[in-house]
This record gives sequence, C-alpha cells and structure tokens, in this order.
Amino acid sequence: MNLSVAAAPADTFLDRPLANSRTPTAIAPSARLDYLDATRAFALLLGVVFHASLSFSPYFMAWAVQDVSTSPCVNAFFTISHSFRMELFFLLAGFFGQVTFHRKGSVAFVLGRLLRLGVPFVLGWFVVRPLLVAGWMMGSANVRGPVDVAAVLRAGWQDMVQHLPHGMFVGSHLWFLYYLALITGAALVVRAAVYAGPWQRGVIRAADGTTAWIARSRLALPALVGPTVVALLAMAHWAVDTPSESLQLDWPVLAVYGGFFGLGWMFGRRRETIETFGRLSPDRWVLLAIGLAGAVILSPVEHDPANPHSAAARFGFCVCDAAMMWSLVSMTLAVSRRVFGQRRPWVRYVADSSYWMYLIHLPIVVFLQVAVADVNCSWMLKLLAISGSAIAFSLLTYDLLVRGTVIGRVLNGRVMQPLWQQWLARS
Repeated sequence: MNLSVAAAPADTFLDRPLANSRTPTAIAPSARLDYLDATRAFALLLGVVFHASLSFSPYFMAWAVQDVSTSPCVNAFFTISHSFRMELFFLLAGFFGQVTFHRKGSVAFVLGRLLRLGVPFVLGWFVVRPLLVAGWMMGSANVRGPVDVAAVLRAGWQDMVQHLPHGMFVGSHLWFLYYLALITGAALVVRAAVYAGPWQRGVIRAADGTTAWIARSRLALPALVGPTVVALLAMAHWAVDTPSESLQLDWPVLAVYGGFFGLGWMFGRRRETIETFGRLSPDRWVLLAIGLAGAVILSPVEHDPANPHSAAARFGFCVCDAAMMWSLVSMTLAVSRRVFGQRRPWVRYVADSSYWMYLIHLPIVVFLQVAVADVNCSWMLKLLAISGSAIAFSLLTYDLLVRGTVIGRVLNGRVMQPLWQQWLARS
C-alpha cells in the first residue's frame, strides 16, 4: 500500500477547478508531500504504543494480561491517542486514494487496492489470529505459573483450525483493512453516481465549496463536532468502538471513518486545502485544551456504571472527545509539516516500513506484555521496552524479509533495496 503522492494528471472534470472558483495557490503537481507519508507512519506507530500501553491500565480492559505496575496516566494516554490516530489514518488514506485513483486510472486503482488491502487482510489473519489466541492463552496461564510457550503456540493454531470457518477473519487488529476496503469501494460508487446524472456540476461545486470552508473557516471544527457526537453516542462504548469481533458492519464506526476518508478524498482534489486545514491557530489550541481536559477528567466514569451522573458524563465525554479528535487531526498535520517538511531518507524508510510494522506488531506486543507482567519495575520502563522492542523487531524483519521481496511489492507497490544490501555494496 504505497501512499506516496505522485503527480496526478488533470484529465477529468473532477481534477479541474470550476470556473470562477476561488482556491488558494496550488501546490505544484510534482511536489512530493513527504510529510503526509510521515504523518501516516506516525499514526500507525502510535497504534503500536497504544496497544503496548493497554496492559498497564488500572482498569479492567479485557486484555491478555494486566501488569503488576499500572498508572492512571496510561488511561489518559490511550484516551487521547485513541481519539484521533485511526481518524488521521483514514483521512490520509482518502487523500492518497484520490491521488492514486487519478494517477493510475480506475482499473489499476481497484486491482491495486484489492492486492494491498485484501491479501494482507486474508493471509495476515491466518498468521496473526492464532498468535493472538496464543498470547491470550499465555496471559491466562501466566496467572497460574510458568508458561509452556511451545504448547500454547500449538494450541493457538489448533484453536483456529478446529473452529473454522466460525469467526473467520475477525478477532484481530486487521479489521481496519476490511473497513478501508469497504469505504474505498463506497467512495468509488458515490463518485460514479455523481457522474451518472446532470447534477454532477452542482454536486461537485457544492462539495468543493464545503471542503474549502472546512479547510479555512474557524467555525468548521466546532461545526463538525456536532455530527461526530451523534456517531459517538451510538457506539457501544464511550469512544469510537473497535469493530474487530464481527464482519457485520458497525454503522457508527463506518460513519466516523468514512467521514474522515471522504474529507481526505476531497482534500486530494485540491491539495492545498489539506495544508490550510492543518494549522496551529489559537482557536484550535483552545478547542484542543477544552476537549483534552474534559475527556481525561470524564473518562474514568465509564468504568463506574453505577455513577448516578453516568449518562451526563458520557454526553460530556463525547463532546470533548469529538473536539479533541478534530483538533488533534488538524494540528498533527501542521506539526508534521513543520517537522518533516524537508525530505529525510530515514523518515522515508520508516514511512515505507510502517504498514508492515502495524500488520505484525500486535502478537509481538502481547507476548512481551505477558513476559514482563510480573516483573517488579516501573510501568514506564516496561512500556518503553515493549514498544521499542516491537518496533525494532518489525524494522529488522522488514529489511530482511519484506523490503526487497514480493511481500514488499504487495505492501509498498514496488520492490526496494534493503539497507543490508546497501551496506554490503558500500563495504
């Protein structure tokens, strides 16, 4: 899934500015927006740290294991990170999807997405799912004493085989590929419907105008909070649900991620709008401060359903979570543009490897969490060790097994020279 920006030919009506349309100075079509690749990598790497933090929560999370060292700071961290990381990812997926669609054409785009989303989703599940089952078994066995790792790994595979096809393709973090594929398909259907009738010019003009307003208006983010709150209130939990246990669509989740994907797709039509949208203005700092403080303060009430003010607290949390979500997505783009505006080879490398890292990280994280769960040590040191080890192992396997192989072609769209080959060539 190579999400790098390449020049998109303006050969369709959707790629041309409407007559008399007022748009900011356009980014050069050949400009490579490396900072957006870096932002996407950040969202995926934040997911690694997010999952690594779950065992250190002081609340019951139905996770594989709960560490002996916990902290309320962990709850604050994953409340904040969960509010925007996948939303940011889907927005960028929509942006790069639009660019790739017009660069490659509809047939090549669909085939490419089937390859880069479908193959990892299907094949990855057969590898990841039994390892995750084994991780949960390890967590349960760890309470009773030493764990026979080999036996638990065999049990994980046996559990999957014995229950097939029940629960097929669910029960892992690969759900995001399923939703991304569905949302991408829906975007193509909507696009085709716009072209199918005489309303296309009016619809496109209205969509472009709305996108431009969202990008530049101070009122845009507060306005977007409203419909986001409606979707959040329809969730099973207070924040955005993780629809990993069923292939049946979770419509509120689909609405949230589909909305961000659609906005990213529209940003891709006018690439300057994403830079206008991503800014560190005073109003966004205020919105972030209100949302962050409110969400962190109210989130513990979710774990106390007997609280007489639970319903009011949930509504307040959803408002704050939506405010935090939109402000963090916008401001992360701005920070990333400042920090990663210049091309850096190591950032490009991490961006290329981030998809692989996210695909394989979860079993590694769970195994490490179980291994250190009873170690008498600070949760912060454990979290750093687990996250760093999972990322380092993922980078190593990416360079050795993925970057220069057919796996790299599937994930990145091309085969690239691994670092170890470059080092050998220089020696």
